[in-house]
Amino acid sequence: MAISDKTRKILWARSGNRCAECRRQLVEEATRSDAESVVGDECHIVSGHSLGPRYDATLPAARLDEPDNLILLCRVHHKMVDDQTQTYTVEALHKLKAIHEAWVASTLNPSGHPLEKLRIRRLKENIPAYLLRLTYGRDILNIIQNSYAHSFDHDEPASENEAQLLAEFLQEAQDFVDLYRVLEAGAHVKAAFRMSALLQQIEDSGFWVFGGREVQRLEGGIGAPEAWPVAILHIRRSTSPEIIKVKLGIPNTKPQSGG
Repeated sequence: MAISDKTRKILWARSGNRCAECRRQLVEEATRSDAESVVGDECHIVSGHSLGPRYDATLPAARLDEPDNLILLCRVHHKMVDDQTQTYTVEALHKLKAIHEAWVASTLNPSGHPLEKLRIRRLKENIPAYLLRLTYGRDILNIIQNSYAHSFDHDEPASENEAQLLAEFLQEAQDFVDLYRVLEAGAHVKAAFRMSALLQQIEDSGFWVFGGREVQRLEGGIGAPEAWPVAILHIRRSTSPEIIKVKLGIPNTKPQSGG
């Protein structure tokens, strides 16, 4: 399983864009030359992996990615709580989470008046007109990195084998959306290599993969509106009429999809 978009929104909203330990802001403002930077991680209190921090075999798998088992931390404290499990026990992290979320609710909304509901709004100027064809795993990781959510689509499979192939590819991509920010640099290289291999299998089966990014806006709740980057991946048959071929005959150009 993976953290759902709804759960991710709940966690960030209740945490007020702050680390539960040090309370630093977790989205740094854009500069004149660069976009915003996300410096926070959605961390599991109880790991779902047997060798992971605070693993508990008795916790049902369905609860691993629920809000109660997640805490929002800056990357420094994410590393600390996963390394120092004798200090940061399950009980300690649940207490830290409860104290922090109560602080967010009371400090950032001292009047106690109901807050505007959270919503994700699409911005017309940020909706990509076309999606570019992806041929390397690193192209996919460039789209996935620092995304908060994903938008995947695919043509209808014509056989069980095609269904399995598309399912495996999109599941791997979704896993990288969820895990990208916690993977080390070496793991990024391996992930790109793995995605390249899957892309080749996709193409050998008569499909092409197109992708792009769309920056939506998280509004409502506590604080100012924030960017909400979405990774877009669409799988189309190479014969699909949706594919628009542009600049044919010019080196290094790739077909585009109508999104």
